[in-house]
Amino acid sequence: MNTLNLITSARTLTVVAALATAPLLPLTAHAAAQDTSCGVLSSGASATAQAAVQAACSQIGVWYSWGGGHGATPGATYGYYDGSDPDSLHDNERMGFDCSGLMRYAYYRATGRDLLNGTADDQFHSPQASARFSAGQGTAPLVPGDLMFWGSGYVHHVAMYLGAGQMVEAYESGTHIRVTPVRTGGDYAGAIRINPTGTPVPPPANGGSTFETWGTGVHTHSTPSVHASVVDTFAGPTQVSVQCQEHAEEVSAEGYTNDVWAKLADGSWMTNIYLKGPAVLPGIPDCGGDNPPPPSGGSTAVQTWGTGVRTHSEPNVNAGVVDYFPQPTTVNVVCQAHAQTVTAEGYTNDAWSKLTNGAWMTNIYLKGPAWLPGVATC
Repeated sequence: MNTLNLITSARTLTVVAALATAPLLPLTAHAAAQDTSCGVLSSGASATAQAAVQAACSQIGVWYSWGGGHGATPGATYGYYDGSDPDSLHDNERMGFDCSGLMRYAYYRATGRDLLNGTADDQFHSPQASARFSAGQGTAPLVPGDLMFWGSGYVHHVAMYLGAGQMVEAYESGTHIRVTPVRTGGDYAGAIRINPTGTPVPPPANGGSTFETWGTGVHTHSTPSVHASVVDTFAGPTQVSVQCQEHAEEVSAEGYTNDVWAKLADGSWMTNIYLKGPAVLPGIPDCGGDNPPPPSGGSTAVQTWGTGVRTHSEPNVNAGVVDYFPQPTTVNVVCQAHAQTVTAEGYTNDAWSKLTNGAWMTNIYLKGPAWLPGVATC
């Protein structure tokens, strides 16, 4: 499992020297890959349901993460500790889906609409159900894409039927999205069939990430400025493919103020104000590869290494995630402190750096010695 084991030994100079040649490995294990056993395994499903099956199957091997998949836009997100299961303690470090987050994503990809934004219990009672099947009916009436539920009184789990007695599910913390034989015993509660309407969402262009817009009459521009020429106008909400983002002209609109702009697949720019999600989009790289310029008080620019690196609200891997660097970048370090000891990528260190935005990151992912030279102690 890809977890940060907390131990108390210090990183040695030998390890520091090895850092320059360390492989750049992602922190989230088992990137999505198509499983040959996952797919539409019997006939009778609508085109929409078949598309939902393919979307769910595209996530085989991705982490189960409690609360994952419930961001502003359907898709994998970091989860959080469920409060009881020890295997869930590191869900905030795993980008993935919980059971209902996976179903939400699959039908969003299949229809272009966020039909299933809610828990497994919400989905079981969804008004989008065009047919319902009792537990006593078993799998006989089911077709690929039907959603199967478990729970007595309150539904706690959902999976997607594939046909031929198989289903795909995000099962529990510590596991990955998988194909498994259907389970119709115990507290199996029945199944629903989703109304087969809508238009599939096209895959992101040029490796970008799809986000939903909001508002009407929204413009994109040739450069990240409202004074630049207009490239396109969105009459209403739509989906766009975001390549990267950067701090540029500050904009105030609809009661919000933000200086972050997103670069789209066609090269145009739009203010993040009109993109659903936080002011700085999670998982989207900086277009220039750098943080905003350092403050007048001064800071030190340091290069990061590794992929899927996170910063936290406190110098602790269990603290809230502030930012996510999918690839190496440059950060501005204000000071550093000895705090929680972290082991990752074969290195161990208790030094953390505070960045200009107030976030913290372990020095393990900063190029240089374990304690950065010339950087003040916090």
